[in-house]
Amino acid sequence: MGITQAVANSFKTQVLTATHNFTATTGNTFKIALFTNSATLSKSTTVYDSTDNEVTGTGYTAGGNTLTSVTPALSTDTACCDFSDSSWSTATITARGALIYNSSASNKAVVVLDFGGDKTSTAGTFTIQFPAADASNAILRLA
Repeated sequence: MGITQAVANSFKTQVLTATHNFTATTGNTFKIALFTNSATLSKSTTVYDSTDNEVTGTGYTAGGNTLTSVTPALSTDTACCDFSDSSWSTATITARGALIYNSSASNKAVVVLDFGGDKTSTAGTFTIQFPAADASNAILRLA
């Protein structure tokens, strides 16, 4: 068991078959779901599965939030994808990690995030803050 941060292996081949479209205005719908420390998520995760110890609690709905995609850009020689930060207000939840997935393509997994420990909010705002969309920091990079 556990959460290991990684780009899903299945996503890597799906990019080459045009399964995922990250264009901000006309692309697919991507979501982020939160998971407890009992979840098993890794590079081998292929789809979003609500039965794999997804977070429950006040202010959180199964399936997570819809992400606002920022059209991919090139940083040096690396293609980068970014999302606007996502938050759950008035949430009482504890999460260890998250899964970004493509809800437009049968909930196919994109990337697993490991928070490095449990993160908790109690009747407050739980926020996922995405890093800068550049070659060194973007949450999703193709070099």
